[in-house]
Amino acid sequence: MSSPATSILTVTLNPALDIATSVERVEPGIKLRCGAPRIDPGGGGINVARVIMRLGGGCRALAVTGGTTGVHLLSLLEAEGIIAHPIPIDPATRQSFAVTDTSTSAQYRFILPGPQIDAETANRILAGILDAAAQMQRGGHVVFSGSMPLGLPEDFITICAASLHRSGHHLCVDTSGTALQHLVRDPLQPPFLLRLDQSEAEQISGGALTGAEASADLAASLVRRGVAKTVVLGCGAAGSVLATAEARYFCCAADVTVVSTTGAGDSFMGALTLALSRGETPDQALRWGVAAASAAVMTPATQLCEATVVWALLDQCDISTI
Repeated sequence: MSSPATSILTVTLNPALDIATSVERVEPGIKLRCGAPRIDPGGGGINVARVIMRLGGGCRALAVTGGTTGVHLLSLLEAEGIIAHPIPIDPATRQSFAVTDTSTSAQYRFILPGPQIDAETANRILAGILDAAAQMQRGGHVVFSGSMPLGLPEDFITICAASLHRSGHHLCVDTSGTALQHLVRDPLQPPFLLRLDQSEAEQISGGALTGAEASADLAASLVRRGVAKTVVLGCGAAGSVLATAEARYFCCAADVTVVSTTGAGDSFMGALTLALSRGETPDQALRWGVAAASAAVMTPATQLCEATVVWALLDQCDISTI
């Protein structure tokens, strides 16, 4: 992955300051003395941008931010050399907490709610996204990743998709909740790529997906329905599948010791998008994504994949047609 990348813009509508710490034992009713905290800029698209930068790519990170926590988040992005495109709002950017119980290695994750967005702010966010995308070269990749703040209409991504399609950009989506449900239910303007984790895929299928072939069947059915041109489904610790109208692939995950699954999906999306932007075929882009996710689960708390580990694991992530 050494060739120059085309333009990539990540979009984080509900970012967070991610705070990670540890305590000897989590138990109720007493003061829990925590270790020194690690603070990272967080939210799906921001993490995707951080991974792209670590893997030698370039991108801009659009984020909806507010308050002192928003200022702190933007300063952390600047420290990592990421060009931020902030859309300011009045409510403060949220925080999230990850606490590891060192006696059991169990991790507890607490996600605070994001801001409430009114109609006027929603329109301003839409205009900001389209303005940032207009500054990209045609054929760039726009990555919507992470949850949606309260108040944004459930068809917000679909509205963006229509405008981005007219601009010739490739929209890649990794979201959840009502926004994801709307994309699957009413595929009016299919994005270039849609990623679902195993839990989201099973909710859509209405039951457990036993094995990669069942996941590939679901991914292919979503492509046929016009939900997205490319659908990627996570298969948990086994790996991921990718389906297009022409082919279906399975990539097995590397055999690693899992420390924390936090950040694995964002690492996957960052490596996958960067590979696609550099002209890699879908199966090889999937391989990069799985290697990055495998690398990410080896790191604690809110930490993401490291480039040297991704390179080392790449040969373990075998691709097969399915």
